[in-house]
Amino acid sequence: MPTYSYACKQCGHRFDAVQSFSDAALTECPECGGEVRKQYGSIGVTFNGSGFYRTDSRGGSTASTGGGSGGSSTSSKSETKTSAPSSAS
Repeated sequence: MPTYSYACKQCGHRFDAVQSFSDAALTECPECGGEVRKQYGSIGVTFNGSGFYRTDSRGGSTASTGGGSGGSSTSSKSETKTSAPSSAS
């Protein structure tokens, strides 16, 4: 269940409450009985792995260089395979 932060508008008391998504928001301060409001903060989300950064999805020089070297490796292997049977014949 999520934890929500609240702050009292009258006394300034801050507190956290663990509530279900279906529970209604709190309206009364436990210290003075005044009106409270829900506090919103940043969410701690971390994106790990490839595909989450702008440079991961682009076909920049790094990606084309990697593809080019892979292509030349493949053609070298093909040439080696082709050369081996011809020299044996």
